Amino acid sequence: MKSFFLSLMLIVNAGFAFGQSSVRIDFRPMFNGKELVQDKKYWCEAIHDSVSVSMLRFYISGIEFLKNGKSVAKEAESYHLVDLADSSTLSINCKLNKNISFNEIKFNLGIDSATNVSGVMGGDLDPTKGMYWTWQSGYINFKIEGTANKCTARNHEFQFHLGGYLSPDLSMQKMDFACKNSSGLKFNVNVDRFFSGMDLSNTDHVMIPGAEAVELSKKAAGIFSIVN
Repeated sequence: MKSFFLSLMLIVNAGFAFGQSSVRIDFRPMFNGKELVQDKKYWCEAIHDSVSVSMLRFYISGIEFLKNGKSVAKEAESYHLVDLADSSTLSINCKLNKNISFNEIKFNLGIDSATNVSGVMGGDLDPTKGMYWTWQSGYINFKIEGTANKCTARNHEFQFHLGGYLSPDLSMQKMDFACKNSSGLKFNVNVDRFFSGMDLSNTDHVMIPGAEAVELSKKAAGIFSIVN
C-alpha cells in the first residue's frame, strides 16, 4: 500500500513538473554598450563628463505576458528588487503553464499605488532593503547614486531616489515590449542614457516625490531595451 501511494505521489508531482515551465528574464546594466561595473569611471558623451555609479537599484513589478495583445499569464505577487551590487537579483524566473505562447511582455518600473498603501511588506518589499521612505511617501522605485566631476555636491556625488505614488506625482512607469516566445528574455539597462540632457552642475540630487521625480522616472524607463 505504501508503495502504491509513493507511486501516486510521483505521478502527481511529475504532472506538475511537466505542466509548468519558466521564463527567465535577465537585466544587464550597461554603460556605453559594455557591462556596467560598480564604481568604475566611464566617459559619458551625453554630458561630457566622467561618471561612476556606486549604486543602482530598481523595482520590477506586475510582470504580464500577452499574445497578440491579449493577456495569457500574470505573475502573482510580482515584486522584484534588482540590485547592481547583487548579481543574483539580475535574473527573474517566472513560472508559466507549459503550453502558454506569448509575443509581448509588460511590467512596471516601480511599485503601484495600491501596494504602497497596503502597509509594511516583506520579501523584496521589506523596508530594510533601503527602498522605502515612509508610509506618506512610499517606496523608492528607482535609485541611482555615484559621482561626476561636474557635480557641485560634496565629493562630487549625485543621488537620485525616484518615487511617489500620490496624484499628480505618480512616478511608477508602465513598460511594454514585443518579444519572441522563448524561455529567456534579456533586457539591457543602458545607464548612460539616463544622464542624457541632464545638467549635473545644476541638479545632482532628487530625493523626494514631485514633478522632477516624475520626469526623471520617465527618463529611467527609457534606459531599458529588449534584446531579441
